[in-house]
Amino acid sequence: MLNILIIGAGGIGGYYGARLAEAGHRVILTARGAHLTALQERGLLVYHESQRIECVAPAVDHATLVQNYQARDFDVAVIALKSTATESVLVELGRWLLEDDVPVLSLQNGVDNEPILAEQFGDNRVLGGLAVRIGGHTIEPGVIQAEGAAQVVMGAWPYHSKQQDARQRLLTTLRNAFDEAGIPTTVSDNIRHELWRKLVINNGVNPISALTGLDTKSLTRHPQFSQIVYGMMMETAASAKADGVDLRTSDVDEMFGLISSFNAIKTSMLVDKEKGRPLELDSISGAVLRRSEALGIEAPYTATVYALLTL
Repeated sequence: MLNILIIGAGGIGGYYGARLAEAGHRVILTARGAHLTALQERGLLVYHESQRIECVAPAVDHATLVQNYQARDFDVAVIALKSTATESVLVELGRWLLEDDVPVLSLQNGVDNEPILAEQFGDNRVLGGLAVRIGGHTIEPGVIQAEGAAQVVMGAWPYHSKQQDARQRLLTTLRNAFDEAGIPTTVSDNIRHELWRKLVINNGVNPISALTGLDTKSLTRHPQFSQIVYGMMMETAASAKADGVDLRTSDVDEMFGLISSFNAIKTSMLVDKEKGRPLELDSISGAVLRRSEALGIEAPYTATVYALLTL
């Protein structure tokens, strides 16, 4: 049994937390507002495909977490918050996490979260990760709707070192635990490369879905919008060179094929826009534009959609 802290029990974190708790692991969830109240009063209810998962794991806000728990109580702390909240959560929990050497696993969108965490805690405590083929949203306080294969890819940040790395044993333990909980999991030797491959998809469909109100299948099958999606993916791949990541046309074709074959889902950015929440625009498109500028290359599709969303 593992002791797992899920920081941010929203659509993604709540789904994985419920799966792990159902498998017998000791899971603590963090949340806030009406969602937290519902978790404390009724527990977490997750609908995934044809399954219904009831999770009664303890749920707390960050202040209560710091007051009632110690970082050493956990085998891993999983951050499943929006990328826009990474720096703010470090203000709230950074000192608490520094009291011990608990590993921190990021399951967030974008390519800038792990560097921020590594600057705070050091590379040797950071695990990079990404949720793959999953759509997950909080449809009402305490209730999550998820769909897709809901896979996880994780790895030692920024890549697997040839030297002995204590994180490798933990990664094997986590992979086995996640797999046994019904979460198909892969350990990557180069997690930075995997994060950029996911950003290819995220920048391809998230911003334009928020702009148009269309789901992923509608975008990838539309005669004009599909070209914009593919163009934004190509711009993402080109900008990855600023981080020393080599993504080729074959990678873009694979990612475009993957999202085209996926269920028709609302992207997280579209859901955030509909609910009036801050968009992860800077974490996704902004990351591409900053690196394109550093490389001295143009990213006209991304720049145009970014500008329209910031109006």
